[in-house]
Amino acid sequence: MPQRTVRLNGKKVSAEYGDVPAQGGAAEASEPLLYWLRERHGERGPRFGCGVTQCGACTVLVDGTPVRSCTRQVHTVADGAEVRTLDGLASGKPHPLQAAFVDQQAAQCAFCINGMVMGSLGWLESRFAAGDRRVPSDAEVRDFLSGETAAKPGDQPLNYLCRCGAHNRIVAAIRQAAEEMVK
Repeated sequence: MPQRTVRLNGKKVSAEYGDVPAQGGAAEASEPLLYWLRERHGERGPRFGCGVTQCGACTVLVDGTPVRSCTRQVHTVADGAEVRTLDGLASGKPHPLQAAFVDQQAAQCAFCINGMVMGSLGWLESRFAAGDRRVPSDAEVRDFLSGETAAKPGDQPLNYLCRCGAHNRIVAAIRQAAEEMVK
């Protein structure tokens, strides 16, 4: 079985992956990263939402960049890459984004929260790494969530969808977390 080594939430794991059948009976190179994370490694943060990169429920960070794991194939993840999921954020206490989402009651059904947290984490960390340590405005957060702004310069912008309509609380949670993260 083909494999590569990745760091999954800080732990070195062997990324064995199998061929998956494609339409017409041909075999594709590997399985989607989402299924590999959930079924082989028990990661429950990323969720299957739409399957076509539109909602963000499956978002994980690969080397700090938010990616949609529902369409990203395991074989396209670089050997030695760092893969971060919602399951790996807390280390003894909640990450500031997790705590802010709880404080702001920014989830109704909570299906989208994985994408909102992981996508905004990649976006905020990218801003901070580029030297922009300002707390983003409501408008900047909304632009990020709507796909008007990419997580990193040069990346494809991704949108994040909350079907319950908790966007105002989500915006407040991301801003609250940013305030904590810049300290």
